[in-house]
Amino acid sequence: MKHITYQTHKRHKAYVSLFGTTQLHLRNPYIIAWWSAAFPGFGHLLLSKNITGLLLFIWEVYTNIHANINVAMVYSFTGRLEEARSILDTRWALLYIPVYLFAVWDSYRTTIDINKVYVLAEHQNEPFDIFKMGALEVHYLDKRSPLVAVMWSILMPGSGQLYIHRIIIGFFSLIWVVVFFYQSQFLPAIHFLFLGDIPSSTSVLNIEWLLFLPSIYGFSAYDAYVNTIENNKLYDREQADFLSQNYQQYRFSLKQRL
Repeated sequence: MKHITYQTHKRHKAYVSLFGTTQLHLRNPYIIAWWSAAFPGFGHLLLSKNITGLLLFIWEVYTNIHANINVAMVYSFTGRLEEARSILDTRWALLYIPVYLFAVWDSYRTTIDINKVYVLAEHQNEPFDIFKMGALEVHYLDKRSPLVAVMWSILMPGSGQLYIHRIIIGFFSLIWVVVFFYQSQFLPAIHFLFLGDIPSSTSVLNIEWLLFLPSIYGFSAYDAYVNTIENNKLYDREQADFLSQNYQQYRFSLKQRL
């Protein structure tokens, strides 16, 4: 007679690696979907689905530039509708729309699924490593200041992620913000503005690339702020579990508030 063994699948709340801390926590699906609508890829990056997020991000930039969507938006907002219609490349715009809608839908669906997995992981409460050291990097779980993370993100997108050790997102944000600065001629425009030469400051700007900057600034600040808070919560919970398992008397019972 065969014995049937049931395998219990372990669900960890977090994973600490040399490239950062990846964790599960409850998220609002509408907020994640909104970030995907603001810039495809951002919603997935907030969910730590880095490969999908980076692919959608690159697709957004490449297709947007070829379809002249940002320029058409500027013309539309300023009432120049005929120029917006003439400059929009429908060959690329029709390719842009399906992927854009997929990014919003998939980020919303994935958020709901991850929230369900988080509930199971919270119930199992499996332990995880909080310290990683290798030849290239050292990473450990500790508490950081959310305001400091936001401050660095405002000064330079990606710096806030490096502060909380989100290496992949931080490196990616730094590279792309340099590309946006260079292509949009934003820094030369600021230079002319400081000199009082306003006509040169406005004429040198490349609006097509400039419109990418607000999105990456907002995402970098929001991502750094939210992940700093969630990392701090994870640190407090891990410390509480460690103290209760190693120093709390077995007869003592304390109900934890989640």
